[in-house]
Amino acid sequence: MNSGKISESTTLSDRELEILELVAIGLTNNDIGEKLEISKRTVDNHISNILTKTKTDNRVELVRWALQWGKICLDEVNCCILPNVAE
Repeated sequence: MNSGKISESTTLSDRELEILELVAIGLTNNDIGEKLEISKRTVDNHISNILTKTKTDNRVELVRWALQWGKICLDEVNCCILPNVAE
């Protein structure tokens, strides 16, 4: 992965971010399609667009990119915990 080519400013749609989160938890394209009630082909297209926008070559690079730029929260990594105002 050429980290010099990717940046935080990459804009993903809400649907692309939703798909990215599902990729990060390990769902297959078929599983994502079933969960979102869209076709596998639509998922394939979204992932292809996401890979292009983020200039990543595969799912592993994509998840690394998303973690690096705070686009996803995975197993409490990159999660922002808000202070409890009620205390």
